[in-house]
Amino acid sequence: MNTERRAPLDRRRVAATALELLNESGLDGLTLRAIAKELDVKAPALYWHFKDKQALLDEMATEMYRRMVAGAALDPADTWQGRLLKANRGLRTALLGYRDGARVFSGSRFTGIEHAEQMESTLALFTAAGFELPQAVRATSTTYAYTLGFVIEEQGVKPLPDERREGYDVAERARALAGFPLSAAAGAEIFEDHDRHFEEGLALVIAGIEARYGPG
Repeated sequence: MNTERRAPLDRRRVAATALELLNESGLDGLTLRAIAKELDVKAPALYWHFKDKQALLDEMATEMYRRMVAGAALDPADTWQGRLLKANRGLRTALLGYRDGARVFSGSRFTGIEHAEQMESTLALFTAAGFELPQAVRATSTTYAYTLGFVIEEQGVKPLPDERREGYDVAERARALAGFPLSAAAGAEIFEDHDRHFEEGLALVIAGIEARYGPG
């Protein structure tokens, strides 16, 4: 008789298993049935922990966040610009680690308060730099939305860093749009060199925040 004891089934174990399967199936192919099979339990057992798929996505996003910040201490010497750069670069890197990672994160609600420590520190940094609290919230949430949207589009082209979806051949696109030369040439600016384009876009957003609010 097999006396090996399995790890107890809890929310974090289910979410961790779901994140492993995410890279294989993508978000659309991720089902509670598939997760239950991987865990060697019946699907109804998962409903003790998650009432529906969105509740599972919330826990998956929370687990992604826990992993992203684990061991990543905030630097009290950061400027507000530096904090935005670090936070959004880190977020992009974390999201790119999972197929459809940005789609999982988008619209999800954290299931704990692990994010509050970093949020409090960042808002304190901004208000100390001269931002009013609503301005600080707008600055941080706008850069977050930029990063999330950028990675959703990036993963539409490259689901994982070493993959590329069919239909995103820039040369082929340019030939198809030969009658529209500016649009044809724009393909390389849209679908190639995502690292550079992300950095340029983030710099634009931060410059806009500074121009708009101009803290001292």
